[in-house]
Amino acid sequence: MRWSVVGCALALWLAGCQYKGGDGAPAKKADAATAAAKAEAPTPKAAEKTGEVVFDPNNPPPGWMRCHRNHCHHESGRVASYQQVMQEIGATRMVGVAAPPPMPPAPADVAAPPADAERTPSGLASKVLSPGKGERKPGPTSVVTVHYSGWTTDGKAFDSSVSRGRPARFPLNRVIPGWTEGLQLMVEGEERRFWIPVELAYNNRPGKPAGMLVFDVELLSID
Repeated sequence: MRWSVVGCALALWLAGCQYKGGDGAPAKKADAATAAAKAEAPTPKAAEKTGEVVFDPNNPPPGWMRCHRNHCHHESGRVASYQQVMQEIGATRMVGVAAPPPMPPAPADVAAPPADAERTPSGLASKVLSPGKGERKPGPTSVVTVHYSGWTTDGKAFDSSVSRGRPARFPLNRVIPGWTEGLQLMVEGEERRFWIPVELAYNNRPGKPAGMLVFDVELLSID
């Protein structure tokens, strides 16, 4: 089976690339960019007059329930990237969206897990941000597709598939221990925030993000 990793993207991989930090970007800038893109992009109605098929993530095609973060959820349960949906419906271009945003801003509770966070015996803390569907969970060697963003506890973003505009896919036995343990708590479609102790992260290895790390993870699918 072939799985892919985008550039240095997985700040999670145990073998390593150098990680480039990001200070995050105000949500207002991303909103402004989205608004500008919508204003400049030709409308679907204009495309209809020419017979052109366009893809608008804000109005998913039949059979697709929700489109966000460069991927769409189908009513059958499968997930596809914007490009894959465009190919499926025969669209020649996309409207209504801006370019992928810069690194996301840190959450308000990035410095430490809140009192209502779940904790495991290993010290891993987490909190469900959005529930998933069903009961299926990955195992310790499962290959998963996710969207994620990671921060150090001082609020600096160091990696994000969201900013790249493309989900990441990898096996759970090839990532940091906190990810291997944490994703097994999730069901498909769930979004969860993790506070990963240094011992379950990179253990202060040179060239890696130091200290406790915080990740927002959305589990898109399990192979």
